[in-house]
Amino acid sequence: MILFPAIDLKDGQCVRLKLGDMEQATVYNEDPGAQAKAFEDQGFEWLHVVDLNGAFAGQTVNGDAVDAILKSTKNPVQLGGGIRTLEHIEAWLNRGLARVILGTVAVRDPVLVIEACTRFPGQVAVGIDAKGGKVAVEGWAEASELGVIELAKRFEGAGVAAIIYTDIDRDGILAGINWSSTLELADAVSIPVIASGGLASIEDIKRMLEPDAAKLEGAISGRALYDGRIDPANALALIKEARA
Repeated sequence: MILFPAIDLKDGQCVRLKLGDMEQATVYNEDPGAQAKAFEDQGFEWLHVVDLNGAFAGQTVNGDAVDAILKSTKNPVQLGGGIRTLEHIEAWLNRGLARVILGTVAVRDPVLVIEACTRFPGQVAVGIDAKGGKVAVEGWAEASELGVIELAKRFEGAGVAAIIYTDIDRDGILAGINWSSTLELADAVSIPVIASGGLASIEDIKRMLEPDAAKLEGAISGRALYDGRIDPANALALIKEARA
């Protein structure tokens, strides 16, 4: 079970959005590299990064900030937002990413995702962002008619390293993880699932460690860490104890 601290990048800064709205962004750190190092020093073992501008633009926008993060931490980094081509995937992996997260392209061009999994085994994750149970794309700006489980099942057996499932209706408002829909997804596919959106307190960490959630790869935390609602040492100690 992994707790992934999140760095969301907007205009080169670490921010958190409320309900996926770019106009409701709170800046937490103007130095993404320093934030990455701080998370490593706190004991986290992975880092989850999203290029928010890139997700809307369909191409990398905060590349310099991501490079600064990669130089500042030894931890493996997964990146999503604006990654839409095989060339783009390869370029980022060559720059030091542990894995890329494909979101919009997973809906628009699932064949590309499957090809990427073949070419870069273990380094391709799929981001499924849902609003009202339906998949959202283009930086959450557009809704589709595609169901979450329907999309996930398209990639069974393809070699996807993980599915990052975000409930947009809970993202950034500290409402708690949507455990029912997250576990329903994890039950429906064999691909490891990472919970995202709404992680609010140490109670969510404890819930993540319950037996029925053991199938999850982990969960992502953003605002709760930045606001001090979750003490990193306490959370990581609970996870370590559960692993023992």
